[in-house]
Amino acid sequence: MARLHELLLLLKERGGSDLHLAAGLAPRIRLHGELHALEGRAQLEHEGLLELLREVVSEEQWREYRKSGDLDFAYGLSGLARFRCNYLTQENGAAAAFRLIPETIVPLEALALPRAIEDLAHLQQGLVLVTGPTGSGKSTTLASIIDRINRTYAKHVVTIEDPVEFVHQNRRSIFSQREVGTDTESFGTALRAAIRQDADVILVGEMRDLETISLAITAAEMGALVFGTLHTNGAANTIDRLIDAFPADQQAQVRTMLAESLAAVVSQLLLRTADGQGRCAVAELLLKTPGLPNVIREGNTPMITSIIQSGRGIGMQLMDDALMAVVESGRVTARDAYMKAVNKQRFEGLLPEA
Repeated sequence: MARLHELLLLLKERGGSDLHLAAGLAPRIRLHGELHALEGRAQLEHEGLLELLREVVSEEQWREYRKSGDLDFAYGLSGLARFRCNYLTQENGAAAAFRLIPETIVPLEALALPRAIEDLAHLQQGLVLVTGPTGSGKSTTLASIIDRINRTYAKHVVTIEDPVEFVHQNRRSIFSQREVGTDTESFGTALRAAIRQDADVILVGEMRDLETISLAITAAEMGALVFGTLHTNGAANTIDRLIDAFPADQQAQVRTMLAESLAAVVSQLLLRTADGQGRCAVAELLLKTPGLPNVIREGNTPMITSIIQSGRGIGMQLMDDALMAVVESGRVTARDAYMKAVNKQRFEGLLPEA
């Protein structure tokens, strides 16, 4: 067994989400959102860590890392899990982070998210954005939605990721899972091809540049169901971010395109549970209603809060309402919800006296 495998196995056994290795420090794992040093493990030295990292990559990958100081890839241990891996170089030498991706995809109902998010799997076309900071569970939620599609419909699903995370088995649907840098040159290249590949559903791992955003909106306009992720907080911020990615002279046209194609925005956060033994996902949800396209076309994104509030009957909710619900149910402490809330004053009265 490779020595790195031993650490990855330990991460899995402890129920952690990430393994962090860095020259000058002992190995650490992230458990329920907090980093903990692995007891009994010695401080890692630069040369020794390089030997450890070398164990699980190809010659080509190793050359790339040693040349550029960075490397992103996915690595699988059969019967255990897959890992999203990042090698980097920092002040004290080598370092790496490994994110655990379970081999088994969590069923949608087990995520305890609003029922309206499950309904996104039954859309026929449009752009669905799942947003939130790094580590907020975006990939897990998307994998569960795609899995529901796979078990329900006979469709062609194309995923474009860097790297491929969750691996889907062909059930009712057939999959073309493409890794940027290995199977395709870029997100943009793969998106152009997906439009010509009779794709019913397209998953874009990250909408990180203008070309990718533009092509995703175009694919949704042309009749595909497109899922994408952004590192934004809240539905209104997400729409503004998409528009602002374009030059000023193109923004009016993009607003019109987005107004027609946007089907939903899910903004997600992960909070530590009140018992400290896990994490709890909470989500803000914006769905397409008759009034939403006009708001987007006119650039009146502050009105989105009102649209969400008035759409509670069909499953929409604001992040602060979602946070209040998990506090009232006892799943999350008032202090943790307060730290994530937009309107902090609403939660102040729930905080314990100092």
